[in-house]
Amino acid sequence: MSVATQQGIDTGTWKIDTIHSHVGFAVKHMVVSTFRGRFEDYDGSLTVGDDGAPRLTGSVDVDSIVVKDENLAGHLKSPDFFDSANYAQIRFQSSDVRVGEAGALEVEGELTIKGNSHHVSARGSVTGPHTDIAGNDKLGVELEAVIDRREYGLEWNAPLPKGGFALDNDVKLEVSLELVREA
Repeated sequence: MSVATQQGIDTGTWKIDTIHSHVGFAVKHMVVSTFRGRFEDYDGSLTVGDDGAPRLTGSVDVDSIVVKDENLAGHLKSPDFFDSANYAQIRFQSSDVRVGEAGALEVEGELTIKGNSHHVSARGSVTGPHTDIAGNDKLGVELEAVIDRREYGLEWNAPLPKGGFALDNDVKLEVSLELVREA
């Protein structure tokens, strides 16, 4: 019996319910605070094959980035950062998904941003499955990973007058997914 089956995650495909999910990032800004942004257009699924091995995949439309300033959103879409005209999507493909006791979740895989692909490890939890008020089977997945943005070609920065830089190089990726089992 696979770990996924032991946790009650049956064979099949679980699609992201984008209304009740969140895909975002956080980065230290100006040395003193944490800046957060999110993406509104994304897709993905958790698939458990007949072998019981779960696979998590996802993609994000870079142009769907949401921040509190329209000019900043434009800068983030520019070649200084995501270069959405040439790299329209961010992609993730898991290579290993491990569900432990009490829903502890570890996901390993390949993240591609701006044409640069690197191994990433994410940690979090899985909750469920549970049946919602409409009779749908749902899973909750919470994951966080920290990446060095420079490895993905996101190298823009500016020195500050008293030392330090405008942006930290470490970026926390934050994913909170509600998944629904496909019939």
